[in-house]
Amino acid sequence: MNFTSVEKIAAAVLYEGYILYPYRPTAIKNRHRWNFGTLYPRIYAEAQRPPEPFSLVSECLLLPGHSVSLDIKVSFLQLLPQPRTGSDLADPSLDWEEAIERTSDHCNLSLTALLTKPLRLHIKTTAELAASLTVSAQMLPSGACKLHLELENISPLSNAAESRRDEALPQSLVSAHLLFGLTGGEFISLLEPSDLYSADAKACANIGVFPVLAGDEPDRSILLLSPIIMYDYPKTSPESAGDFFDATEMDEMLTLRVLTLTDDEKQQMRTGDPRARRILERTEALTGEEMLKAHGIVRPTREIRGDAS
Repeated sequence: MNFTSVEKIAAAVLYEGYILYPYRPTAIKNRHRWNFGTLYPRIYAEAQRPPEPFSLVSECLLLPGHSVSLDIKVSFLQLLPQPRTGSDLADPSLDWEEAIERTSDHCNLSLTALLTKPLRLHIKTTAELAASLTVSAQMLPSGACKLHLELENISPLSNAAESRRDEALPQSLVSAHLLFGLTGGEFISLLEPSDLYSADAKACANIGVFPVLAGDEPDRSILLLSPIIMYDYPKTSPESAGDFFDATEMDEMLTLRVLTLTDDEKQQMRTGDPRARRILERTEALTGEEMLKAHGIVRPTREIRGDAS
């Protein structure tokens, strides 16, 4: 399955909250990274109060045709703490967790086989980080097929590290999300199902992700399982000059704030995370016309099915 039409929105999900204004390693919120959709090693997750997530569960609906096959792309970030030596040890503000993108593709999964027996796939990116993906299918009386998926972090972690977040994070699936691609059928919107499948949609259980139709409307061959709540067919704004990662995406405000940073603060951005440096370079190069595009725009709204009352 070609996921080109959803790459931008998937990348936005992957990096949302990855680095926050003022984009410097001296800021506490950038020394303790947070992201939507983090799956921790189980021993760490269950030791927390309240418990943290170590798995996600998703159920979605599709209408099968002939020779139905499914493609699944699992994506997440793996945080890599920078080694600290010498004078760095005296300054905890220099802690800085960068990330590597991890993906796992599983193509041409037969729906007929999934209806017969659940499929369990092993995802191993490094010796320290691993996950399991379980997929099953069930035909419903309405004629729809329900897919059930579970993604679990099965990375090993010693008992001694069960309370150490800094040790658990490098073995966590950060910003975990999935893309489903369907050949020989179409997905059913869980947000706006037809009356025939409304009860089936309400019965779908989703924990940690929200399945929405993605790609080019009205195509129904791609589903995005996002840890962030979205409508069907989400898009990135064409007026945005680039990512700000800040979980607000108020481009104009963030642009103006970056431009007001002191020379010393800007230098910290340049020597920190490469993505922070690109924000600074892009912001300082904006023209007046490009700044006006970030001021705001009114778009027509989509008509929502059903009785508004």
